[in-house]
Amino acid sequence: MLVGLIIACEVAFWVVLAAGLIARYPLRRPRLGAALLLAVPLVDVVLLVATLIDLRSGGTATLAHGLAAAYLGFSVAFGHSVVRWADQRFAHRFAGGPPPVKPPRYGWARTRHEWREWGKALLGWAVACALLVGGIVLVGDPDRTRELEAWIGRLSLVVVVWLVFWPLYYTVFPKREPRH
Repeated sequence: MLVGLIIACEVAFWVVLAAGLIARYPLRRPRLGAALLLAVPLVDVVLLVATLIDLRSGGTATLAHGLAAAYLGFSVAFGHSVVRWADQRFAHRFAGGPPPVKPPRYGWARTRHEWREWGKALLGWAVACALLVGGIVLVGDPDRTRELEAWIGRLSLVVVVWLVFWPLYYTVFPKREPRH
């Protein structure tokens, strides 16, 4: 059931985001749009509360509980960027705004971009791990929280792989603009 809720929260994130942007630009109701955009994080609160209730009521942590923590952590870290990304596109399409800013493709600007994105990933990892540790402490039963511990290792591996294959790689081998 928790996996279904995670999927529902992801869908709700995009629906609330789209509703806020539609209200803001095509409908020209900026205050309603702002209110809807401020409601986007409430989707995460619903998932957090549901996960905590399940664990507090005697549930054993499963893959879904770890996935919920990962989703919440990375939503905190990347959510603002996703909203900004969508807002730029809506503003350009419906309000005559400037073309969306694209990430740099070459040189040190690309390397800095990769380090910034990895920094967000590190923040997502930290939030997710804090939630996982919080779940472990909240339940207080190692037999019921083994899966949460396993997720700390999985997320750590993801962040290390990300570090090696993107920011470190682009630091050592910066992508150069092709010569014509």
